[in-house]
Amino acid sequence: MTSPTRKQRDLLTFIDTFIKSNGYGPSYREIMRAFDYKSVSTVAAHVNGLIVRGFLVKKDNSARSLQVVAPKSAGDPEVVVAPVEQVIQAKIAALEQQPDTEQDIKILQKALEILTNNSPA
Repeated sequence: MTSPTRKQRDLLTFIDTFIKSNGYGPSYREIMRAFDYKSVSTVAAHVNGLIVRGFLVKKDNSARSLQVVAPKSAGDPEVVVAPVEQVIQAKIAALEQQPDTEQDIKILQKALEILTNNSPA
């Protein structure tokens, strides 16, 4: 894998920091605003270029599924993934902003309790 350009490093750093802060990847619109791009298609072109070059991967075709690939050793990439607990907490926070999601929130809170082994007394 060749080294990323300065602009590519900036974009990778932004995506990695966003994931670590929020537990999920940034949307293309969030990237567009952060870099003052004029269109989402510009973001898509840059992201797709980073995917082709092996610096990013998309888990699936859903929004916010970008993951930064960090080289573990020469030629052996490792996907950097936010901890599951952080992802669940972010999903709970997002659901709290939407109506009629109480059941989904309870399910995620229970999953979080199981994962962290902090059952309520």
